[in-house]
Amino acid sequence: MRTERVAVTDGEFDLHVWTPEGGRGPGLLLIQEIFGVGAYIQDVAEGLARDGFVVAAPDVFWRLAPGWAVVHTPEKVQRSLELAARFDEDKGLADLRAALAHLRRLPEVDGRAGTLGFCFGGTMAYRLAAAERMDAAVSFYGSGVPAMLDLLDRIEAPLQLHFGGSDPYIARDRVAAVERAVAGRSHVEIHVQEDGGHAFHNHRAPMFHQPGPAARAWEQAERFLSRHLPR
Repeated sequence: MRTERVAVTDGEFDLHVWTPEGGRGPGLLLIQEIFGVGAYIQDVAEGLARDGFVVAAPDVFWRLAPGWAVVHTPEKVQRSLELAARFDEDKGLADLRAALAHLRRLPEVDGRAGTLGFCFGGTMAYRLAAAERMDAAVSFYGSGVPAMLDLLDRIEAPLQLHFGGSDPYIARDRVAAVERAVAGRSHVEIHVQEDGGHAFHNHRAPMFHQPGPAARAWEQAERFLSRHLPR
């Protein structure tokens, strides 16, 4: 892993980059949870790099708490939620667009690029897909997605959405609204793990992780990325 700097109008932020063993491949912008680019996101990035992607994870909270990366305790959850509440999504989206452009310019990237985000990052991946042309986008339990269904008409890239049917942060009826909104859109997939709570894929967080839903959803994500960003 190496760290590069991305310049924007009001400063610059870290972009952590992982490259595949083959040295070259499609780019994948990995967008953090509210817990930052910590051990879990790094684990995901390393796995995706082993699968042949050039992975870049930006420090999205750089204006509020540069280098934020915390363990998943109730106290840190509360602090992370406070940071997320203060986060300027429009500036954050501009940062992600700059990070995606930087990723595309890396010499290891073969010209293709997509995005994948979890929780907070799932919402931002969805917003980024509506703002930028890309080859694929994957959003895991983005709590903001149900309130942004108007953005679907702007998303041209293949899009895969994941939710937990038992998520205390995203009510099942809100997930059902997303299911209705994407019905008939051939480029959009939605997968609901009915037994899944929030952040079920996060194997570094015992308070959230659910191995069954995690394995099923990740297999679906891997198949989706293999179709739209083949290595």
